[in-house]
Amino acid sequence: MLEPAERYTGYTAYDYLEAGKDYKEFTYAKQVGRVPAYAGLDLSADEEARTTKLLTEETVISLHEHVQVFPEDMTQLRDHIRQGREPTAYEGLAGSGLTAVFDNGMDGTCCISSDAGWKYQDVLFDLGVRMADLAHQDFVMKAESIADINLAKETGRIAHIFALEASTMIENEVDRLDVLYGFGVRQMGIAYSEANTLGGGLKERGDGGLTYFGERAVARMNKLGIAIDISHSGDQTCLDVIAASTKPVFITHAGARGLWPTNRMKTDETIIECAKRGGVIGIEAAPHTTLSPQHPLHSLESFMDHFQYCVDLVGLEHVSFGPDTLFGDHVGLHDAFSSNLSLGQAHGQVEFQKVPYVDGVENPGEAFFNIIGWLVKHNYSDDDIRAVVGGNTLRVLEEVWVS
Repeated sequence: MLEPAERYTGYTAYDYLEAGKDYKEFTYAKQVGRVPAYAGLDLSADEEARTTKLLTEETVISLHEHVQVFPEDMTQLRDHIRQGREPTAYEGLAGSGLTAVFDNGMDGTCCISSDAGWKYQDVLFDLGVRMADLAHQDFVMKAESIADINLAKETGRIAHIFALEASTMIENEVDRLDVLYGFGVRQMGIAYSEANTLGGGLKERGDGGLTYFGERAVARMNKLGIAIDISHSGDQTCLDVIAASTKPVFITHAGARGLWPTNRMKTDETIIECAKRGGVIGIEAAPHTTLSPQHPLHSLESFMDHFQYCVDLVGLEHVSFGPDTLFGDHVGLHDAFSSNLSLGQAHGQVEFQKVPYVDGVENPGEAFFNIIGWLVKHNYSDDDIRAVVGGNTLRVLEEVWVS
């Protein structure tokens, strides 16, 4: 991590309210230093200086994160979530070096009114409360456009872009996409593992592909300027969405099934078709996802094995990073919500050794220093690094987002 950004004043989530009176108070995990710093890069002084320069001077965008901080005691997780007040981890983000981050909230586990998650009213509540908190500080700014990302860069702030991992909450009402756009959502998934009215999820026994309603929803997202994500969709649904969309689509957080054969990873065909239409895959690092035969203990190295595989498959211009990390015990979150997140069906086909955290890509604060450090260490040029940490994503957004 870097030193905290100058613009950060020390604000903590919901400082404008009174803890214990306006909302239930929890003790939250440390945002900085919860686990030991990654020791595997072994950068020289020149390499470290180059890494820091690239991270601080270039436009760095994470395609997929969860920038909230979670309770220190994960047995309190459901009580914390039910009050519907997710705290943004401002302190952790202050040392991240990020220019912009797509924040996907926790709407798959947004269990305010139902343990099943994905309820429309809960999602709107979550978005509204988070926006109220963002509005009370001036370091992390709500962003909805390329101009906002550029403004964040120019003013030393972080552009926070609301995203949703699935469209389940729109049910069969396509106009809800307009409402979500109005709330600031600029990226949406199709299905999150479980099939919905739009199409198949990656956990299902069979995938019928994009539905007729799904085609309407994709067309509306294209018209509105919502970037489409197919990370959690089934294989046929992914291909159908790529074909149906008039704009490039993202695989915001995944890896290559050719390297690690689980449903959660994407087939070569899907990655290639996404790239053919101008899209980008963001490599993810959520615990026990992007493993590799060379590095079966999940770490920065196994994560970057997937990066290199995808670069070799479709070219560097179609690869970026969506680490899919958070502040707190991510493995504990998966344990607590394994059924909501369909982890058994998504990851159960291959045996792996469990780790307590993903060494080197543990949270949004540390991820991109280590990613850029790895790229520097492996002799990628400055131009190549600029492309994969932000430029490729911007290229797609310039085509997808409506100005």
